[in-house]
Amino acid sequence: MRKSLSNKLFASFLTVILLSLSMVGFISYFQASAELDKSSEKSIAQVIRSASYQTDLYLQNYEKASDSILSYNQVKEFLDMDPENSYSYYQYTNDIQKYLFRSLFILYPQINLIYVIGEHGKAISDDNSNQAHSLKFHPQERYRFLSEHTPESGRITILNTNVMNEGDKNIITMVRRIRGLASYRPKGIVAIEFKAEDLARIWEPLDLGQGGSYFIMDEFGKLLYRAEGNKNYSELSAEHIQNVFQHPNDSIVEKVDGKEYLFVSRKSDYSNWQLVVSIPVGELRKPISTIRTTTLVVGALTLVGTLLLAIWFGRSITKPILILKEGMRETEKGRWRRLEMNGRQDELGGLMRSYNLMVTRLSEMIERVYEAELTTQKEALERHQAEFQALQLQINPHYLYNTLETIKCYAVVQDSDEITEIVEAMAFMLRYSIQTNLEEIRIANELNHVLSYMTILKHRIGREFEIDVVIPPTLLLAKMVRLTLQPLIENIFQHAFPEGIEDRHYIRIDARIEGDRFLVFIEDNGAGMSHERLVKLREKLNLNQLADTEGDSLYHTGGIGLMNVHRRIQMVFGEQYGLSVESVENEGTRLILSMPAE
Repeated sequence: MRKSLSNKLFASFLTVILLSLSMVGFISYFQASAELDKSSEKSIAQVIRSASYQTDLYLQNYEKASDSILSYNQVKEFLDMDPENSYSYYQYTNDIQKYLFRSLFILYPQINLIYVIGEHGKAISDDNSNQAHSLKFHPQERYRFLSEHTPESGRITILNTNVMNEGDKNIITMVRRIRGLASYRPKGIVAIEFKAEDLARIWEPLDLGQGGSYFIMDEFGKLLYRAEGNKNYSELSAEHIQNVFQHPNDSIVEKVDGKEYLFVSRKSDYSNWQLVVSIPVGELRKPISTIRTTTLVVGALTLVGTLLLAIWFGRSITKPILILKEGMRETEKGRWRRLEMNGRQDELGGLMRSYNLMVTRLSEMIERVYEAELTTQKEALERHQAEFQALQLQINPHYLYNTLETIKCYAVVQDSDEITEIVEAMAFMLRYSIQTNLEEIRIANELNHVLSYMTILKHRIGREFEIDVVIPPTLLLAKMVRLTLQPLIENIFQHAFPEGIEDRHYIRIDARIEGDRFLVFIEDNGAGMSHERLVKLREKLNLNQLADTEGDSLYHTGGIGLMNVHRRIQMVFGEQYGLSVESVENEGTRLILSMPAE
């Protein structure tokens, strides 16, 4: 089923519009998504950097407290004392607890516990309460444990541990080595315990949105602190924590309990802690959802508007073509009707003007034929004149319909260059075909008419096809009858190549003078004719009659059939001239136009 031009135009516009909108929407959405993701990660990274800085300041306060302990002489003397001297141990314990530890508790109320352990196995400790703290741990074992994790350089180490290694897991211990009074070699360890929940005061102002949370890991990948009341990480496994730990100063996406989270971490240069913020990916991409919705709404409105414009534009093209097609149908029925131009100045307007000119001239010729029939008494002349005019009227619009279909296709997929080429060729053929003089035509004129036909045919069949013209230049101005060469070429294209044109196919036009005759040869290597069909065709030619327009389509396809070409030559030059046919099935056909030599 053939599709109408308006449907083709609409489908083409719809394809282009949908492709454009989808590509623009696709690129805009993913570009905006990527930029928003980067912006979100950058904002979160800034939040972490700020919180990390505040956390480092918080830890530096405890470092100052440890500096006070390291510089306290009685602490150094305690490390150098004889472990068997119980009185000295008692005295140092009392003085250090009373004058040093109590002062630090006042200055740093967040401290939970302070203790000093010497390598001799003695320890002094105190908690942030009104009474002295009794030792609840084995000093020597604790000293060995802390020594394994504390460098001798005196650098601070922060551990997620406490003296009991049980109970409150949110206890953080700051540990460092300490020298005695008489030696530069570390002879003890000072440790300050404080609650990690105090860090929450630094993080409380952070607005991480609904579902966002944070936690802190030490330099070994252990959790130091996790925000209380956060239920989003009930399924946070050791594997998840390890994956985050292996990407310091980076961001990764992990699926926790079936939900994707963005983890952004920053490592502190001071404490070697890794501070991690996690936010559900869905919350981060809420702006993307808004962009997507907006894009869809705007795209839908744009699609509706452009489709309406496409319908209007398509109708502006198809309407004059339909008018021209309807006019041709009326012409085919013998009803001559001029077309309304409506001021069109484009290629279609030129085609409509050529059609109106053809109709006008054909109408004038018919009127002149009728006048000649009424005024002349020479029946033979009247009969020939009527045959001349009748032949001129037998231009079948079917070829014009096919050409218009070609114009329709190029109106969709090509720019105006091809359309202009087709219309100009068609206009030339129309102007050439409606001229009434038959004899004063040169073979060069007919070849030019064939060239216009081939220009249009090139676009109809979608490929180039060159006709071999081997006529000697001296014969290009020889006389022949108008509209005899192009119908034969058209007949070859319609019947000689039923399976389509191939590279091996050719059409050759030649001419020569033999005796008193001027002969034009049109040869092809197409399908040829069967012997029965060739005999039948020769019988038709011998009748010397015009072809019936409703007769055998084999001899009339294309507007002016073989029979009419034969008869037109006879009416101009005499019945001893005309068209002859030679053909061999599956080898080709040779058409010979016989006319008198000048």
